[in-house]
Amino acid sequence: MSWDIVLFNYKEKITSFEEIEERLFEPTDFYSALESHFNDIVKHGSHRSIKGKDFQIEYFADDKNEGMTILNLYGENGLYELVILAKKYNWQIFDTGSGQMLDLENPANNGYNAFQEYLSRVLRK
Repeated sequence: MSWDIVLFNYKEKITSFEEIEERLFEPTDFYSALESHFNDIVKHGSHRSIKGKDFQIEYFADDKNEGMTILNLYGENGLYELVILAKKYNWQIFDTGSGQMLDLENPANNGYNAFQEYLSRVLRK
């Protein structure tokens, strides 16, 4: 099961999902940034699969610039690579499993371990 996260380019720091205003999104070419950061990307139509050391990141590329995009992560190391990109471009990351924004300075605080807990709860149901 993938760990789904959302990358945001937003004019202000987001502390809760409820405070998001559509007009504050910054249209962004996330896909060019991902392709310039990662070396091993497999392309099938609009589907992209980034392969790295102990991780994989999948997404569907679009030619429209949007203020957010969703990515599917497999493996904790993928998060740390995305944190590097988020810091570089001043993006923010939302964890759909926990319903929280990730702390980019301390991603382990609410990152992969929170996803593993969420996954355990889902699989027990």
